[in-house]
Amino acid sequence: MRIQAIVIRIIRQFFRDKRTLGLMVFAPMFVLLLLNLVFNGEEYKATIGVDETVPSVMVEKLEKQNITVQTLTAKEANRQLEKQQLDAFIEMDGQTLNVKLEGSDPTVNKAVMASIQKAFQPLAPQAQSIQLKTTYLHGFEDMELFDYFGPVLIGFFIFFFVFLIAGVSFLRERTSGTLERLLATPLKRWEMVVGYIIGFGIFATLQASLISWFAIDILDMVMEGSFFYVLLITFLLAMTALTLGTLLSAFANNELQMLQFIPLVVVPQIFFSGLFNLDTMSEWLRSLSVVMPLKYGADALREIMIRGNGWNAIAKDVYVLLSFSFLFAILNVVALRKYRKL
Repeated sequence: MRIQAIVIRIIRQFFRDKRTLGLMVFAPMFVLLLLNLVFNGEEYKATIGVDETVPSVMVEKLEKQNITVQTLTAKEANRQLEKQQLDAFIEMDGQTLNVKLEGSDPTVNKAVMASIQKAFQPLAPQAQSIQLKTTYLHGFEDMELFDYFGPVLIGFFIFFFVFLIAGVSFLRERTSGTLERLLATPLKRWEMVVGYIIGFGIFATLQASLISWFAIDILDMVMEGSFFYVLLITFLLAMTALTLGTLLSAFANNELQMLQFIPLVVVPQIFFSGLFNLDTMSEWLRSLSVVMPLKYGADALREIMIRGNGWNAIAKDVYVLLSFSFLFAILNVVALRKYRKL
């Protein structure tokens, strides 16, 4: 009977907490739906530029491999390679076939080189006197997948742990009665939000700095750009996660309910962060990435760490992350109205 009483109490508790009950059913289904949409996307279609000196038989072979081939001048090709609109550019220089790869994604590099090697074979027997020379705009031949995914992982771990710790900590402030006591003082709501953001932000900044240093100096992750810009982006990601975590904690009554936001808020961002190639997704699905803060942070970190670019390449991402942080901070002030209207 005592065991039965415990079972009945737990069942009643679940039925009273309808959000937990709903998430147990619908959250896994939501994540599985995302996985289905991501992995059942289109096959990646490479784009290769060629100049007029490349033999037509090679161009035909490339097109038969479902590769988009564009005839370009070297100047146009270099501009498109910088904008990541081309995966490679091929030109003939006497008896040398020069292949210039964009180079930042090792998986794409290998696939493109395999296609070029296959298209190069019909040039035999004259191919015996032709040399194949490969250069990289970004990255290098021995670049590993970890180097490519590393910037995304740095951004993800900073975002995830700051979101979780900030949300749970702010929730405890409320459940322990600390927030109510502060609200009883003349302190304004916006002052309280700014104070919490600065307080938590100090530790979030320290965490972001240590993670970035560890990944670059200890794990020897590729680092072509300025470490200062890496710190700037990780700081902005931490601030975005901090303000979002404290905002969502206002809608949770306990730590379990705070954890329930992870499959709804954090997991979807993983799919749009750059760990999976967005070009293989449906266009409507790809458009969802515009509301994913982690996507902007990961893109900026790749621009800095892999491509060695500076402010011009990351300015848009910086402004977007700042906008997210300010928006979530303002919404935090609004959310506190449920506890005090002044």
